[in-house]
Amino acid sequence: MKTLLINMLLMISLVASAPLLAQEDPLKVGMSGQYFPFTFVEQDKLKGFDVDVMKAIGKELGREIQFETANFSGLMGMLESGRIDTVANQITITEERKKAYIFSEPYVYDGAQVVTKEGNTEIQGVEDLKGKTVAVNLGSNFAELLRELPYSDQIDIKTYESNLERDTALGRVDAFVMDRVSASQIIKEKPLPLELAGPTFSQITNAYPFRDTEAGRELRDQVNEALAALRDKGELKTISEKWFGTDITRP
Repeated sequence: MKTLLINMLLMISLVASAPLLAQEDPLKVGMSGQYFPFTFVEQDKLKGFDVDVMKAIGKELGREIQFETANFSGLMGMLESGRIDTVANQITITEERKKAYIFSEPYVYDGAQVVTKEGNTEIQGVEDLKGKTVAVNLGSNFAELLRELPYSDQIDIKTYESNLERDTALGRVDAFVMDRVSASQIIKEKPLPLELAGPTFSQITNAYPFRDTEAGRELRDQVNEALAALRDKGELKTISEKWFGTDITRP
């Protein structure tokens, strides 16, 4: 009888602790590690704005963050297959992506920016891309933004996994397009002859995508709560100012 009672108490203890154990499972987050300064590798260590924000979210949720790196073009496939729980790689909310995923609240507000080799007088903005070869990151939404332009059939869009800024500086392509924050940091930090060409031509809001399942919706809601707490405490602003000198986490 005593043994039976002990076994029953043990089973109750295990059941009671099950949600806690589940909550301690690592949150698997995909990123490329190739999108400076949001996610990049330096001295074999993963760093960047997205890394710091996701670590802060993990701390807020009381969960370990397990980063999984892969080429940007493969990250959404990893999400769909369940290999990762979300992607932290400046994923822009688009109508097309909303058909396939659910999104957290935005945590970055930015704009699409044209960048050219320093001294390029032919391209002063997006309207001057007609007849030019323009590089974008493979799998990003910037190719889509260029195709929405009324003269998109006159733009030769070339996709890159990485190093599109190098080929622009070398004159192998006429320009590249990415978000203004990243472009500005590349110009500031890297020894390449590049410059911004004109103002941004499209507003961008970035967020975390999740699978549209019960578990995905629950995780999205938890991340939203963590983002709200970090915003209220000023931690998102602090992380942003650390990397960019300004707050890009609010409109």
